Amino acid sequence: MITIEDLKKKQSEPSRLIGLDLGSKRIGVSICDERQSIATPFKTIAKTNTTELITQLKDIISENDIKGIIIGNPLNMDGSSGRSAQSVNDVSNNIDKAIDIDVCLWDERLSTVGAFNLSSQLDVNVSKREKNIDQNAAAFILQGAIDFLNN
Repeated sequence: MITIEDLKKKQSEPSRLIGLDLGSKRIGVSICDERQSIATPFKTIAKTNTTELITQLKDIISENDIKGIIIGNPLNMDGSSGRSAQSVNDVSNNIDKAIDIDVCLWDERLSTVGAFNLSSQLDVNVSKREKNIDQNAAAFILQGAIDFLNN
């Protein structure tokens, strides 16, 4: 895995990235345009096992010409790592070993809350909001990372 700073240094040409929100039951996936200006919710994957996740990610990567993966890192509010962050770190390392593109973690504190609040401001009904919360959180994570990469 590399840091977001290293990813910024390595990027020499426009490329698409995917963002992942690794939950305990579902994984939100988002994708950005080649200019890395806007992150869009893409899909939600039911979590079964890491091997199945990697297979699905490889398909998404090849179908969409993806050059990097941004994974939300669920740090505690004080910045420390808890059980969720350790679980994400383990899965991220497995993804990094199995897929030959750059993988980095991005601080995702409040991303699910932010995605939920944003969708409520857009007047999306609660059942639809909850149905799409994982991919919306992934888009929130990816947008934060691409905003950093562009500044």
